Amino acid sequence: MGFDLADDAGVVRLPDGSLLIQTVDFFTPIVDDPYTFGRIAAANSLSDVYAMGGTPLSAMNILCWPQGSLPVSALGEMMRGAGDTVVEAGAILVGGHSVKDGELKFGLSVSGLVSAEGLWTNAGARAGDVLVLTKPLGTGILTTALKRRACPDDAERAAVDAMATLNKAAFEAAAEGTVHACTDITGNGLIGHAWEMAHASGVCLRIESDRLPLLPHVCDLAEAGHITGANGNNRTYVGDLRWDGVGETMRRVLADPQTSGGLLLSVPPADAARLEAAGIGSVVGAVEEGSAALHIV
Repeated sequence: MGFDLADDAGVVRLPDGSLLIQTVDFFTPIVDDPYTFGRIAAANSLSDVYAMGGTPLSAMNILCWPQGSLPVSALGEMMRGAGDTVVEAGAILVGGHSVKDGELKFGLSVSGLVSAEGLWTNAGARAGDVLVLTKPLGTGILTTALKRRACPDDAERAAVDAMATLNKAAFEAAAEGTVHACTDITGNGLIGHAWEMAHASGVCLRIESDRLPLLPHVCDLAEAGHITGANGNNRTYVGDLRWDGVGETMRRVLADPQTSGGLLLSVPPADAARLEAAGIGSVVGAVEEGSAALHIV
């Protein structure tokens, strides 16, 4: 499995029939604290393995370091945060590579394993399924406001907690039932990744905007214009969607690029009810018959 259907990771079949999942991600800092940045970067990189139904096996650091402009102690804390998160995931950190650069960039290359029957993709959503989102939206808006010193303290704490949280618990809970399709919500925003699932599956995904879980103050900050450049890019990427009664502020939230976002799961109704009752995400819509499309209400 490669990138032909915009899935979250590459998958290679091993000689024994098991599947190797491979992914990589890295980015510039979105918070000031180096330990927290390391945790977020690791959780974000590990997420793609969970989105494919797999268990992380090993990880390698990828570092671009601005030598001389930051203290070595910050590097140590960043690495410690990433290492702690890798251990929390049950994986091992086996090395990495660094280069000198004018700007700090950090992330991980992650490998995981999954059985052939346990593999999740974004191409299996079925009419009659229910959509479950496992983390609140708004990290791009809040971190943009944070850079502009406009983010309230409670919103900052909530965003950091969400980004640093592994998708491990959500994956494990979902794996106890049936998952027809899955993707994690990252740089393309909810509309981008849901659009990819709809087109890969050949179905219509209906998302109910009033049921979306949101981080604190997200709508107010979006309305005030604290959005990233990628917000507009995401709206261009999906083209003309079917919007019914959805205002501009919520459209900005739906297009908001997420760092270490939650899983979007397409599951049977009974599994959706079980997950929501267990506190694993929120029901945000359904899968309907029809040609590949995304309908936001």
